[in-house]
Amino acid sequence: MSQNIDPEKWLRDLSARFGGFRAPNIQNPTPLALGAVGILVLVWLATGFYTVAPSEQAALRMFGEFRGIEGPGLKWYPPPPIGTRSVEAVKVTRTMELGFRSSPPQDVPQEARMITGDLNIGDVQVVVQYRIADLEKFLFEVTDPGEQARQIAPGRVEGRTLKDSTEAALRQVVGQRAIDDVLTVQKVAVQDDTLRLLQEILDSYKSGLLILGVDLQVVRPPDPVRAAFDDVISARVDKESRINEALAYKQDRIPRARGVAEEVVQRAEGFRQSRIARARGEAARFDAVLAEYEKSKDVTRQRLYLEAMEETLPGVTKYIIESTSQGGDVLKLLNLGAGLFPTPTPTLVPTATPAS
Repeated sequence: MSQNIDPEKWLRDLSARFGGFRAPNIQNPTPLALGAVGILVLVWLATGFYTVAPSEQAALRMFGEFRGIEGPGLKWYPPPPIGTRSVEAVKVTRTMELGFRSSPPQDVPQEARMITGDLNIGDVQVVVQYRIADLEKFLFEVTDPGEQARQIAPGRVEGRTLKDSTEAALRQVVGQRAIDDVLTVQKVAVQDDTLRLLQEILDSYKSGLLILGVDLQVVRPPDPVRAAFDDVISARVDKESRINEALAYKQDRIPRARGVAEEVVQRAEGFRQSRIARARGEAARFDAVLAEYEKSKDVTRQRLYLEAMEETLPGVTKYIIESTSQGGDVLKLLNLGAGLFPTPTPTLVPTATPAS
């Protein structure tokens, strides 16, 4: 207790606050005074109880010196001025907006405008997601002035330290790429590289923050040339659309053509097998006829001759005349009743044995 404080005056003020309590003589304290002091001590000790939620941690200090981290649950620690505790949500995802503010909605050009690798100017707005990974470093390693615009109190790393580090990392990544890449095809690469570089910067500061994500919100050229850039982007989108359509057509036609080709091959294979089987059958038939011919050449020759004539003159009435003399006996076949009963003109098939 300071020497400038009058104990009797302090007790009188306390007694007046509690309804006319009379300040006792400090040299000879009464039991009532001792009881009042005991109650005050108990009340002071009761203020040391606190609760840590499952998503929180508490950093403990005694006389300003860091003493450790407490996890979830009902805890007690000496209250001020002996001990102090700082309870922070370490598992909650927090966000920081760079280049714009969502509440109230507004753009912040001085944060978003930056120079690209091809010396163009673009407005890049991002949202950074992060959480506290090391509470001790978060509270005691970095002295931060805070940021009134984002309602960040002094002493918290998520103030100017996080904002300036994000801006520096983003400007470095964007400054290594052409504006067309940042606007179109390399947005994911910009996000990944910015996250990696930002984490390296914060780790070098021992900030205790873990960056969970860097999401590009708006990437656009300045207003005077925005229309031209929009035309370029639209043309590139059309180009990609046409390429995708061509690829889809290719993927449709190639399997279909392969199916048709396979069908033709199968048909050709079937025709080949059919012709081979037919040729083998005809060869076997010829071998069988040859075997019979060898057994009885005259009879087989005559039979083959007659079968050939049957195939050569189909649909024609044929008469077979036994050769008894030269020229055959054809008088038996004179059509004497042609006037009364027309009959078809017969075709004489000689029975002479064909030359072998």
